[in-house]
Amino acid sequence: MEAVARPLYLQVREALTARIADGEWKAGEALPSEFALAAQMGVSQGTVRKALDAMAADNLLERRQGRGTFVPEQTEARSLFHFFRMQDAAGAPVVPTTLRHAIERIQAPADVARTLDTGRRQVWRIQRLRAVGGRPAIIEHIYLDPQRFPGLGPDTALPNALYGYYQSAAGVTVARAEDSLSAVAAAPDQAAQLGIAPGAPLLRAHRVARDLRGTAVELRQSWFETSFQHYQVALN
Repeated sequence: MEAVARPLYLQVREALTARIADGEWKAGEALPSEFALAAQMGVSQGTVRKALDAMAADNLLERRQGRGTFVPEQTEARSLFHFFRMQDAAGAPVVPTTLRHAIERIQAPADVARTLDTGRRQVWRIQRLRAVGGRPAIIEHIYLDPQRFPGLGPDTALPNALYGYYQSAAGVTVARAEDSLSAVAAAPDQAAQLGIAPGAPLLRAHRVARDLRGTAVELRQSWFETSFQHYQVALN
């Protein structure tokens, strides 16, 4: 059976995504016009427009009316809107703040080494306790490959939303993330941090965040105290 050729606009999309990943256009910069891109790539302007629209639909680009098409910057607001799904009882998005964090190099646990493809190398582990409305609400363990984040260290001052830091400090753009959710009982140390009883229910989220090429760049384990917040996702 003959292989079916991929639609041309998808080939254009892949080529443009690779050029962004290679740093040809940096965060906040505008891409050339549709006409110029079509001439460069030897395709029609309509094909380029379809590719750009598909990339914008996946939040890989921003279309700005009357200004052009831009590589998005991972601002705190953008990161929270696209990658943080917790809401309060009234359905309003919650904005967590960091109460404390610690950064250390550790031997990669087996699942982290497998996901980030680090082999036997050490990884960075960021531990954060986060609050909602001043109340401890979220415990996070975040694992990163030091080869992708060479400037990170125990004394690094981290912003509230990390994906902007990844982009500005390491040139790593998180394009998508996969979350797996489960209900667990709070371990004694988790209960102490969150101010709840041991065994109280928590929502556990296991996240793998990927860059523009689809490579896993972050493994994050989060535990949410859900008596005053819940995970919200829209299905189309």
